[in-house]
Amino acid sequence: MKDNYMAGSAKNRKTMMTLRIIGAVMVTLVMFFPVYWLLISALKTQSEMRMAVPTFWPETFAWQNFAEAFQVIPYARFFSNTLLMAVGTIILQLNVALMAAYAFAKGQFWGRDALFLLVLAALIVPEQVIFVPVYVMMSKLDWLDTFWALIVPHGASAYAIFLLRQAFKSINNDVLEAARVDGAGRFSILYKLLFRMALPTIVTMGVLIFISSWNSYFWPLIMTNDNDMRVLTVGIAMLRDSIAGNEAMFFNVIMASSVMAIIPIVLVFTVMQKHIVAAMANSTFK
Repeated sequence: MKDNYMAGSAKNRKTMMTLRIIGAVMVTLVMFFPVYWLLISALKTQSEMRMAVPTFWPETFAWQNFAEAFQVIPYARFFSNTLLMAVGTIILQLNVALMAAYAFAKGQFWGRDALFLLVLAALIVPEQVIFVPVYVMMSKLDWLDTFWALIVPHGASAYAIFLLRQAFKSINNDVLEAARVDGAGRFSILYKLLFRMALPTIVTMGVLIFISSWNSYFWPLIMTNDNDMRVLTVGIAMLRDSIAGNEAMFFNVIMASSVMAIIPIVLVFTVMQKHIVAAMANSTFK
C-alpha cells in the first residue's frame, strides 16, 4: 500500500508539474503575442496590411518601412531628444536618490523617519495631479520647450530613494566607520564605497529610470510645443494623428517606428540583466 501511495504521489506531482508548464507557456504566448504582431506588422507591405484576412507571417519582408519612418517624421531628431532626456534623468535622479538614501539610511538627525514617511507618501500622488503647478513653475522659469522642463521635474523619485535606502541599510555600519577612520568624507563613502557595494541595485534603478523616461508620453507632451523638442512617443503619436482616416496606408510605418523605439530598451535590459538578477537575489527589505 505504501508503494501504491508513493507511486500515486509521484504521478500527482508529475501531473501538477505538467499543468504548470502548460500554464506558463500559455501565459507567455498571450503576453508575447502583441510584440510578435508588432514585429510582423512592421515588415508587411501596405497591400498586405489592408487584407481582410490578416496574415500571421509577412508574404514579403518590407524592410523599407524602417527607412520610410525617417522620411515621414524627423525620427532621428526625436530619437536624440528621447536619448538626451533619458540619460539626463538617469544622472540627476540617481544622484539625488543616492544622497537622500544615504541620509535616510545612515544619517542621524531629528525627524529622519518622519521625513522618510513624507517621501513615501509621494508614491501615492500621481503625476497628473501635480503637473499644473509644475507647468506654471516651468513657464515662469521660461523652461518650456527645453530639456530642463523634461528632466528637472523628475530629478527626485520617491521609489528610487526607497529602493536605495533599503540597499544601504543592509550594509554594516562598521564598514562606514572603518572608512571614516581612514579619513574618507561623506561623498567618498557614498560614491567610492556604498556605490560599489550597492551597484546591482543602482544599475537596476538606472534601468527602471531609463525605461520610464524612454516611454514617457504625458510629460513631454505638455512641456513641449516645438517639434524640434518632441520625443519618440509624442512623435509617433503625431504620425498616427496626421494620417487619421487613412491609417491602413501607414500602419506598417507606424509599427516600424514603434519597433525601432523599443530596441534601446531591449538592449539596455539585455546588457544589464546580470546586475538586475543580482539585485533581486541580494535584496533585503528591513
